[in-house]
Amino acid sequence: MLPPVLPTPEAPEPAGPGEGGPLADPAYREAVVDLLGVLAYGELIAFERLAEDSATAPTLPDKVALASMAAAELGHFIQLRDRLTEVGAEPYAAMEPFRATFDQFHANTAPRTWLESLVKAYVGDGLAGDFYREIAAYLDEATRTLILDVLDQSGHSDFAVERVRAAIAADPRVGGRLALWGRRLVGEALSQAQLVAADRDALAALLAGGVDRPGMDLAAIGRMFVRLTENHARRMAALGLSS
Repeated sequence: MLPPVLPTPEAPEPAGPGEGGPLADPAYREAVVDLLGVLAYGELIAFERLAEDSATAPTLPDKVALASMAAAELGHFIQLRDRLTEVGAEPYAAMEPFRATFDQFHANTAPRTWLESLVKAYVGDGLAGDFYREIAAYLDEATRTLILDVLDQSGHSDFAVERVRAAIAADPRVGGRLALWGRRLVGEALSQAQLVAADRDALAALLAGGVDRPGMDLAAIGRMFVRLTENHARRMAALGLSS
């Protein structure tokens, strides 16, 4: 996956769930639980989608590749679930507030073909990952490291790029349809990211910062969304699609 350009705020002090660290602040802990919850549910849904996509893969190697990716996503979910437990949260309760938003997003972006599912995994999930990386820059070291490790291990990049480029080479008309699909995905994904941030006061407060930690003003948030859009364009170009 292409590395996003991230802000470089002063990182919070590393700490675990014990007293004396950032997680001792109830507002900060609530934001961390929200972020881990939304990521955990996202990984669980990614597992389900990839498992379903593997069933419709055109070749046995493709089927195995997607099944392996699904297994990796389930492993990421378990890591996030365990971190929620470490910080004293009930994992499934932390995931619940995000079910409706995620389920609506996936209902609005249900792929009609196997190639559309690959573009969604690479472009849609990539954009969401960039958004969560931006937020992770404002977290304690232990939580930030876990989130970045999970997001950096998606494994969709090479597989999706190879298959989509091969399909376009075989039939250039495919490229136009997939480019339209990619543009639709970015609109839906940005809307979802804004909804998640707006609906959860703790996440919004995390981005705003506080007297003891950096945050993002409106101009910085605007620059963040510019970076998200630029990274999307780079991914589309990697697939051989116009953005």
